Amino acid sequence: MEVTKPTKGAGGRRGGGQRTKISKSVKAGLQFPVGRIARFLKKGRYAQRMGSGAPIYMAAVLEYLAAEVLELAGNAARDNKKNRINPRHVLLAVRNDDELGKLLQGVTIASGGVLPNINPVLLPKKTTSTSETPKSPKSPKKA
Repeated sequence: MEVTKPTKGAGGRRGGGQRTKISKSVKAGLQFPVGRIARFLKKGRYAQRMGSGAPIYMAAVLEYLAAEVLELAGNAARDNKKNRINPRHVLLAVRNDDELGKLLQGVTIASGGVLPNINPVLLPKKTTSTSETPKSPKSPKKA
């Protein structure tokens, strides 16, 4: 009796060797970990059931928000002639952007400080200069 080695099973289930594992993040083209977010969503028991696209969508949204905040904070750091982003730069970036400011309205950023703001009422009043109100010339001197 001859025993033949099966080349490939039904539906490719047997044989074929090892496949390299490709993460869901690589498949989706994301940097944020899709598998970890899926695990947290499952363990958190936010719902009885969860779709397969939910962690991918959530990872994409979180990655976009992180990239947006980092870009604006980097611009704020460059404006202050710094090479590193610190909490002050993150605060300036978030508060000066309308949409991010609305999203993070009730959030306190540690060591961020406050936006520079002086009420216009407290500023000194502008005095009228001599060029605006021409003085009447004195009477001509007698020769």
